[in-house]
Amino acid sequence: MTTSTPPPVRPRPAQPRRRSRARTVVPLVIAAWAVLEIWLLVVVASATSGLVVLLCILAGFVLGAVAVKRAGRSAWRNLTAAMQQQQPGGEQGAEVRPAGGGRTGLHMLGGVLLIIPGFISDAAGLLLLFPPTRKLIGALAERAAARSLSRHAGAADPGSLGDLLQQAQQADEQNRIHRPDGKVIQGEVVDREHRGQD
Repeated sequence: MTTSTPPPVRPRPAQPRRRSRARTVVPLVIAAWAVLEIWLLVVVASATSGLVVLLCILAGFVLGAVAVKRAGRSAWRNLTAAMQQQQPGGEQGAEVRPAGGGRTGLHMLGGVLLIIPGFISDAAGLLLLFPPTRKLIGALAERAAARSLSRHAGAADPGSLGDLLQQAQQADEQNRIHRPDGKVIQGEVVDREHRGQD
C-alpha cells in the first residue's frame, strides 16, 4: 500500500499595498508650488528690484512671527483658563471659548505661511489672518472633516489622520456631556416598560 503526500500548498504572494492618492498627489503639489513661488519671485524681482523682493520677504517674516506669537498666547490663555475651570477651586460658571471662534489653529497656520518666503504663501497666510475668510475656511474644513469621518467611520488605522479625527470627534461628544458649570451628569437610562417585564 502506497501513501502519497499531498503537494505542499504555496501561499499566494502578498499583493503590494496600493499607494494612497494623497501620497502621490501631495509631493507633486508641493513641487509645483515651490516652482511657482520661485518663478513669481524672479518675475517680481525683474519687474522691480531684488531689494523690493527682499523687503517683502522680511515683512512677511515679521508679520508671520507676530501672528504665530499672538495665536500661541491665545491658545495658552485658553488652556490655562480651561485648567483653572476644572480645578476644584476654579470658577465653575464661566464657560471657556477659544479666541476667534475656535480658529486659533488657522490663525497660527496663517502666520507660518507668512513666514515661508514667497508671494503665494503670503497671500494664503493673509487670507487665514483675515477674520471673515478664516471663519469661512474653518467652517469648510470642519464640514470636510465631518464628511470624511462619516465616510470612513470605524475604518481608520491606528495612528492615522482619520483615527485622530475620530478621537477628536469622540472628545467633542464627551465634552457635550458636561454641563456648562463643568460637572459631569452621572446616571443611567431606565426604560420603565422593559423594567416591568423583567
